[in-house]
Amino acid sequence: MSEKITRFFASRWGIVISGAVIGILASLLQRLGNPPNMGVCVACFERDIAGALGLHRISIVQYIRPEIIGFVLGSTIAALLFREFRARAGSAPLVRFMLGVFAMIGALTFLGCPWRALLRLAGGDLNGITALIGLTAGIGVGVQFLKSGYNLGRSYKTYNSAGWIIPLSMIGLLLLLMFRPQFLPGGPIFFSDKGPGSLHAAIPVSLIVGLIIGFIAQRTRFCTMGSLRDIILMRDTHLVSGVAAFLVAAFISNMLLGQVRFGFVLQPVAHSNHVWNFLGMTLAGLAFVLAGGCPGRQLFLAGEGDTDAGVFVIGMIVGAGISHNFNLAGRSDAMVQGVLNVGGPSLYGMIAVLVGITVCLVVGFTMRERY
Repeated sequence: MSEKITRFFASRWGIVISGAVIGILASLLQRLGNPPNMGVCVACFERDIAGALGLHRISIVQYIRPEIIGFVLGSTIAALLFREFRARAGSAPLVRFMLGVFAMIGALTFLGCPWRALLRLAGGDLNGITALIGLTAGIGVGVQFLKSGYNLGRSYKTYNSAGWIIPLSMIGLLLLLMFRPQFLPGGPIFFSDKGPGSLHAAIPVSLIVGLIIGFIAQRTRFCTMGSLRDIILMRDTHLVSGVAAFLVAAFISNMLLGQVRFGFVLQPVAHSNHVWNFLGMTLAGLAFVLAGGCPGRQLFLAGEGDTDAGVFVIGMIVGAGISHNFNLAGRSDAMVQGVLNVGGPSLYGMIAVLVGITVCLVVGFTMRERY
């Protein structure tokens, strides 16, 4: 039976159906309480977790998102059932951490990860097009480094307990979410009472959806970055068929639920500054390639014992704190006294994106096995 299930998830139909299921569930989460066009967003949800832990103090984006917990634990369950849980560690942990930080800075410049770029597009937010073009550009540059020998080093088997650090940490986050302790007056754990952080589906629903997505994504190796990388590098369309199904299914679900509003300006938790939407996701896409996976894929890998992916995940959460503490994240469009104020990053955010692209280019050029 397990072999049949494995073959199904490895097939074209397996990845297509899985992508469609993820798209439908993401659309339903929005209907059930998650922020508009943010049924699932790994970058945004990790930012909310960073806020809940007090790594930043932006009160409108603080919440321990059960979906992230479910992604990791769902992947862990799948890996254990199919005997794929393998504790492993590689090389260059500081580089992986740094790539996670810059990936988050780029994603929060756009205000979303690749999954949210697709979901924003599925909800009618045409800024998703600009973001996906930028993501493709960043991945394209990263693929050229892969072709020229870029490699952070292979992973090796390590102590089994090391592979459990991220899954057990997620259980710890779940306990914090359930019991909501306050460790000192006015201190964490923080929860938003307004803004995007206050919008969420019921905890059991979010957790169950996260577990389902984590399980099927672990089995199919679902990855938005990987889908574009495989097309550019090998002309392989297997993974991208799942991503396409994700987009189509989310759009159809949104249409049926009345969650589509076409346009560029004044979209929910979004800005229409096209240059920085493009450059932010270019940075994110380049960092994803250099690290070996998009934010979702890194969570799924961490769930199956990959400590390299765990370092990247921690880097993204710290990066969220840095982005908000230093005013790097993008601001949404706003209408002020009848005048449209186009959002986007501050000057500091713009500088951070350009620094991030430069650092990623240096990593790509200097960490190659052949020149």
